[in-house]
Amino acid sequence: MTRILVIEDDAGIRSNILELLEAEEFEAVGAADGAAGVAEALARAPDLVLCDITMPVLDGYGVLKALSEHDATASVPFVFLSARAERAEIRLGMNLGADDYVTKPYARSDLLEAIRARLERARVRQSQVPERPSSERQARPSRAERPTRAIVLEPRMQAVYDEARRAALGPISILILGETGVGKEVLAHEIHRVSPRAQGPFVALNCAALSETLLESELFGHEKGAFTGAAQAKRGLLESADGGTVFLDEVGDMPLSTQVKLLRVLEERRVMRVGGRTPTPVDMRVISATNRDIERDAQRGTFRADLLFRLNGATLTIPPLRERRVEIESLARVFLAAAATELDRPAPRLGPDALARLLTHDWPGNIRELRNAVERAVLMCGGDEIRAEHLPSRLAAGGAAVALAPGRGLAPTTPAGHAPMPEGSPTEAREERRVAVEDVERRQIEDALARCGGNQTQAASMLGISRRTLVSRLSQYAFPRPRRR
Repeated sequence: MTRILVIEDDAGIRSNILELLEAEEFEAVGAADGAAGVAEALARAPDLVLCDITMPVLDGYGVLKALSEHDATASVPFVFLSARAERAEIRLGMNLGADDYVTKPYARSDLLEAIRARLERARVRQSQVPERPSSERQARPSRAERPTRAIVLEPRMQAVYDEARRAALGPISILILGETGVGKEVLAHEIHRVSPRAQGPFVALNCAALSETLLESELFGHEKGAFTGAAQAKRGLLESADGGTVFLDEVGDMPLSTQVKLLRVLEERRVMRVGGRTPTPVDMRVISATNRDIERDAQRGTFRADLLFRLNGATLTIPPLRERRVEIESLARVFLAAAATELDRPAPRLGPDALARLLTHDWPGNIRELRNAVERAVLMCGGDEIRAEHLPSRLAAGGAAVALAPGRGLAPTTPAGHAPMPEGSPTEAREERRVAVEDVERRQIEDALARCGGNQTQAASMLGISRRTLVSRLSQYAFPRPRRR
């Protein structure tokens, strides 16, 4: 049965479209906002997406951009629902890759005609793609060999990735900053993928994982007999990355003596192996990453300032997952599907009580911790739904609300002792979750305004959002106009 995903924040319009599609014998699935829609699409790719443009959390343009960056959804037909037939709005949607648009209020016949036309075009296009002979098909790489594609929904993350893609087009070195587990290597892979060096090798090394001697041998290579145990000559990673990209993770932990040698390589573009006499020319881009305050280390003399200048041709800072809560559900569903595939079993549903715990947790280990928690839940789940009890005890037993703090953002939060969300159909569960999240956001805004004496600018700063976003929420939740005390 053809599956159509309807992303529309107006519950009445969404319900009407779902009923229309089901009457026409389509499998219709609804999502109440853009982030939920992306999560649904990534969990199971639909045959067509019907998406509103103006929505809270993530608008239709953001949904289209997010889906276009994933192989499973990049070619799915995408039709916009627009409340206004404005040329600029329509042109922007088409430039971003939308296949069609339907204006609201819509005629049922027009909507169905647009859907069927796009489905038929997709069918014809698919039939024209020749199937590769089995002898030419490549085996699917293991999960360890597959770099995770990024889920980019939060505006600051979108800005980081936009800047990264621009920097990727040039030859400059790039420094990525962020806490452990936020996705620095994923971003490095993306930079390599969209760069002119994409056909070259991508070589990664964790500088904190090796002793000083082994680190130099791995980076620069060595000649036979250079040290005890060097039975034969070996190319280093910098030589191996010739024509491509080398990623130096945790570069802030590199010993000072190794920093001197790396600086010389970056300046001269030549590598001298350990125990060697003749340098080898190399052509590679260097992407480095660290979770340290590397500028402070340079001021203290524990990291060479001249090397830092060479590494940070462009500096990108990835925010922690607790400041990107809009991405948690989509990430969890992607990890859930991947874990189920590895176990060769059907992917269980993510129950509303488990999702509430994921949205509540502060994730000090960031995406890495989230992935581990979801993989554990898939293993522990004996049925077709992951519940809170299947999550690690630090998540399932806690449920404490995330305290409101500067820079945290509006966080979906479940108070301590709050009853799990009731079970029901997927549509009912999503609607219940949306209502619960809105209630939490409303209370957080009330608290921030009360603490700031009604000052919207200060309240927005405390919430970790822009004043424009706060004003939008005040209007959305019909707040009385706040006044300064």
